[in-house]
Amino acid sequence: MREVYWPLILVAILAFGFGIGTIVISKLVGPKRPDPSKLSPYECGVEPVGDARKPFFIHYYMIALLFLVFDIEVIFLYPWALKFKEMGSFAFWEMAVFIVIFLGIFLYAYVKGVLEWE
Repeated sequence: MREVYWPLILVAILAFGFGIGTIVISKLVGPKRPDPSKLSPYECGVEPVGDARKPFFIHYYMIALLFLVFDIEVIFLYPWALKFKEMGSFAFWEMAVFIVIFLGIFLYAYVKGVLEWE
C-alpha cells in the first residue's frame, strides 16, 4: 500500500523544493538596492492615511460567514439532488437533518440581528 503514495510524496517534495529554491535563489542573486520609495507602504497608488489597525464593523464579517455557511449548503445540496432517486429514503432523511441544522443557523442569525443592515 505504501508504493501508492510515493508519487504523491514525490510531487509534494518537488513542489516545496521548487518554492524554497526559488526564494533562496532570488535572495542570493536578486538586486539589493533599497530606497525610500521601495520601502514605503503602497496601497493601490494611494498614500496610506490613518492607522492600519483601525477596527472594522463586525457586521461585515458576520455576513461573510453566513455567506460561506449557506454556500457550503448549496454545494452539498447539488450532488444530492442529482442522485436523489438512486439513494433512497435514508438519503432523504439525512438531508432533512442537514437542512434543519442550517435552518437553525439561519434562525439564530436572524434572532441575533445579523441580517439587519443599518
